Amino acid sequence: MTIASTLRGPVQQWLRRSPLRSLTALACVCTAVYWLGIASDRYVSEARLIIQSTSLHSGASIDLGSLISGSSGGNRTDQLLLREHLRSPDMAEKLDTALHLREHFGSQGDWFSRMWKGTEASREDFYAYYLRRVQVEYDEFAGVLVVKSQAYEPEKAQQISQMLVQEGERFMNRMAHAIAQDQVTFLEGQVQALNSKVQASRRALLEFQEKKGMISPEAAAQVIAAIVANLQGQMVDLQAQRAAMQAYLVADHPNIVLLNQRIDALEKQIAQEQAKLAAPGGKTLNRTAEAFAQLELQSRFDLDMYKTALTALEQGRLEATRTLKKVSVLQQPNLPQEAKEPRRLYTTSIWVVTIMLLAGLAHLLLAIVRDHKD
Repeated sequence: MTIASTLRGPVQQWLRRSPLRSLTALACVCTAVYWLGIASDRYVSEARLIIQSTSLHSGASIDLGSLISGSSGGNRTDQLLLREHLRSPDMAEKLDTALHLREHFGSQGDWFSRMWKGTEASREDFYAYYLRRVQVEYDEFAGVLVVKSQAYEPEKAQQISQMLVQEGERFMNRMAHAIAQDQVTFLEGQVQALNSKVQASRRALLEFQEKKGMISPEAAAQVIAAIVANLQGQMVDLQAQRAAMQAYLVADHPNIVLLNQRIDALEKQIAQEQAKLAAPGGKTLNRTAEAFAQLELQSRFDLDMYKTALTALEQGRLEATRTLKKVSVLQQPNLPQEAKEPRRLYTTSIWVVTIMLLAGLAHLLLAIVRDHKD
């Protein structure tokens, strides 16, 4: 009698007495058979990326995640953004269009690991399967983006990783250039608008000068004021001479009469000149000078704004070139030689432990139910 035949009887009795143990043992055996013998090999191609900024003076931003993890994390936000892009449904569809992933994942692999619907899989089903086969994770400690692609053929796994790297570079460059171009385009539009405004204000100023027939009303007012001051000075001299002559000459003396005539003429001339400068409700030079000053002030303001916009445009172009992002590949996608997935012993152990825990929980629940029945 062999050892197997000797043990068969007690084992059968033990299993017959406890159906739960029988089910647990069967599940463990099936799990081990599948993961150790049936599960299809999957090849893993890995690449590592980092995003670098071309800015030479960009200040380090305070990031709570980087403070907790202890990493510098200067481009953590950009790398997380790239991670989401590589994990997006659009990226999955783009890879399928280029590499026929639906056909590959649906026609190869064992019954449990393959994509059941194959080329007929919906967008949602394919995306869920894509996330199981493509992993893009951010390494907080090293500060790099790790891309891992799984496929049933080593060449296909490498092709997936290569296309992910290429699309990541294209995405970051396109996004950075788009942001920089939007900034420059906005500044160029402001410069053009302010240039048109400067030209309009300069034309208004020239038209006002041509209409009034003078280059600067303020200068003309200063000239008239100087003339009035000169005339008033002459009139004061004549009045002094007349006062001196009236001391020893009669009022109708020819000299006094001549002085009176000259003083009257100067008073009329002064009144005329002063009327040019200011008069109630009239089109006088002071109003003209005020209108000219407002036009000139507006013209200077527009010109200053235009100069400021030009300076901002040059600074914006310089900053746009300095803030561009560059995706650097630290590790090119490798061509795997051995199947790293599934990890058979590790996965089998995990499943067996899980089954045993569930069986223990079920056994505990059954014991509680039996106690309550008693």
